[in-house]
Amino acid sequence: MNMPEIAVTGLGMLTPAGIGAEATWTGVLDGKSTAATSDRLAGLPVEFCCSLPPFDPADTLGRRTAHRLDRSSQLAVIAAQEALRDAGLDPATWDGARVGVVIGCGVGASHTWETQGRRLQEFGPRRVSPLLLPMIGPSTPAGEVALAYGAQGPSLTTGTACASGATAIVIARDLLTSRQCDVVIAGGTEACNTPLIVTGLAQLGALSGRCDDPASASRPFDAARDGFVLGEAAAVLILERAEDSIARRHRPRALLAGCGSSTDAYHPTTPHPEGRGIETAMRTALTDAGLHASDIGYVNAHGTSTRLNDTVEAHTLHNVLPHGPYVTSTKGVLGHSLGATGAVEAALTVLSIRHALIPPTANLETPDQDIELNLITRTAVKQRVSAALSNSFGFGGHNVVLAFHSP
Repeated sequence: MNMPEIAVTGLGMLTPAGIGAEATWTGVLDGKSTAATSDRLAGLPVEFCCSLPPFDPADTLGRRTAHRLDRSSQLAVIAAQEALRDAGLDPATWDGARVGVVIGCGVGASHTWETQGRRLQEFGPRRVSPLLLPMIGPSTPAGEVALAYGAQGPSLTTGTACASGATAIVIARDLLTSRQCDVVIAGGTEACNTPLIVTGLAQLGALSGRCDDPASASRPFDAARDGFVLGEAAAVLILERAEDSIARRHRPRALLAGCGSSTDAYHPTTPHPEGRGIETAMRTALTDAGLHASDIGYVNAHGTSTRLNDTVEAHTLHNVLPHGPYVTSTKGVLGHSLGATGAVEAALTVLSIRHALIPPTANLETPDQDIELNLITRTAVKQRVSAALSNSFGFGGHNVVLAFHSP
């Protein structure tokens, strides 16, 4: 039996570039970094990050629901609402048993962990919230999305570090091709711009130390890159079988053509120096999609702005795609949102296909001389893209590559 085509029918995003998919897309096309000094990080080795623009989650969720959710869950539920609206789906009218939820999260409820931990230390156990465990469980974002929209099919959390959001999309595809679900709400969320997480990443040497100029700190593939900038975000994609989307007269934004996953099994935080796992994931995605390397016109790279990761990814891209498709990293604008980033970048790849526009890489002024890529800098490029890849890699050696093509 032929595998059904999988359609992306709706998008929802909250990122440092804007609240909503349209605002995020506009900000990414503008190509200006969102990194800035944060008061809550004052006195730490790194005092800046990429934060969401000010907004009140209670405006969407209601005061009571917003109060009982960690920020990561708040963002997931709000992004899902936008994505469902974009897909033209009304949860009040669907068969909830046929709707699944898969949400990736790399770190989890750090806001709640840190806030409640301080309460315990400073004021004693009576000041710890009775909602602590429901707020911090790794399954909570997926469960809260399911609760909010009556999705009674499988509800899953993926945890593959910085590839978590992309892994969620892979699992969603499997639920649809196996016909366990007719609709899957899939994506990633992360909100860990908190003192403990920032300190841990700084101690690891992963973060840029440009405290005197945060706006220029995230510079993927640039010769002067010195680490990534932590961000927060959520992105949700609505996935359906293309035949079902067509039947309800809703044109897909793009088609999820193929997926490739692998594990380096090399080092807890460092990628394989020859990019073997990355190459396996890329080639698997191409084969799964029935695409040749030369079919790829654009790659939304993982591009973290760290020395080794960018070099390894660039060399692997050059080996697998020697024809030189356009390459960009949107982390120059948005920072690195860990478990959410794979879903954010998948959504942005879909928008590139939909609008025939490739966004620039912020702060890419002098490309590393060891990197041979067709990098987009300064301004967006108008270019019809029939097929594209979105790369996501994470601590633990997790590699996920998603292949999309135009509907």
